[in-house]
Amino acid sequence: MRNQSNHRFYLLLACCLLFLGSLALPSNRAQAQPKQKATWFWDTAMIKESSEDILSFASANGVNTFYLQMNRDVRPEYYKNFIRQATARGIEVHVLGGSPSWSLESERYRLEIFLDWTAAYQASAAPEERFTGVHIDIEPHVLGEWSTNRSSLIKQWQSNVRFLADGVRSLNLPITADIPFWLYTYNLPDDSMSMSRWIISKVDAVVVMAYRDQATNIYNLAIPEMDEATELGKKAIIAVETKSGGEGNFITFYEEGSSIMNEQLQQVDAMAAQHASYDGLAIHEYRAWKDLVDRGN
Repeated sequence: MRNQSNHRFYLLLACCLLFLGSLALPSNRAQAQPKQKATWFWDTAMIKESSEDILSFASANGVNTFYLQMNRDVRPEYYKNFIRQATARGIEVHVLGGSPSWSLESERYRLEIFLDWTAAYQASAAPEERFTGVHIDIEPHVLGEWSTNRSSLIKQWQSNVRFLADGVRSLNLPITADIPFWLYTYNLPDDSMSMSRWIISKVDAVVVMAYRDQATNIYNLAIPEMDEATELGKKAIIAVETKSGGEGNFITFYEEGSSIMNEQLQQVDAMAAQHASYDGLAIHEYRAWKDLVDRGN
C-alpha cells in the first residue's frame, strides 16, 4: 500500500510540475509577436464612409497596424466603429499626432489636447474599440529655429517629448516616434549622446524614415538607429515613402509602383531580420500607397 501511495504521490507531483512548467515556459508560438506592417492614415474623415474599403485594402496588403490621426472634428463613434472592425480583422490602431510645432514649449497646449482627447476616448470605448498604441510625428528639423537657434529648439523638443511620454504611459499604452534616418548625426546640446539615441531611450519604439527606393539603400540608412535601438532594448520599424514629391525620384516608390516596392521591401525585411530591434515595415501613407496599387504596377 505504501509503495502504491508513493507512486500516486509522485505521479501527482509530476503532473503538477508539468502544468506549472507549461505556465512558466510558454511555447515559442505564444511568445512570438508578428512584426508590424503599418501605414499612416492622416485623412481620418475617410473612416466615416469608407471603413470597409480601408480595411479590405489593409487585409489584402498585409497591414496589421494603422497610425490613425486624432481629429477632433471626427466624432468618437466613427473611431469606435472603425477600430472595432479593425480589431475583428486582427489589425491594431494607434492614435497618431504631431507636427513640427509640437517641438516648441509655447505649443505645449497642443500636446495636452492630444493626451486629454486620447484619455477621454479610451475611457469611453469598449476594449475592442480602444487604441493599442500612441504614435507621434514631430520632426523639429522642419522649423526655422533648426537653423537659427538649434540648441534652444532641441531643449524644448526634449521637454515636450518627456511630457508626451509621461502622459502616454499614464494611459498604459506604448509610444512610438517617427525619426529621420540621419538624426543620429546630430547631438544634444551637451554632446552627451545623439538626438536619435535620446528619443529612442524615451519611447518604446521608433519608425526610422529611411526614404529611398532601393532595398540596400533603405537598409543601410536604417542601420545606425536600429543599432541604437538594439543597444537600448527598444524596437525599430523601417519606413518608406510612396507620395510624389520634389526631393528626387530616389526618395519615393511613386515612380516604381507597388510591385517593385513589395519586392524591395521583402529584401529589406530579410536584411534587417538580423537586428534584434527590427520590428517590421511602415509605408507612408495610406492614400498614396493605395493610389500605387490602384495604378496596377
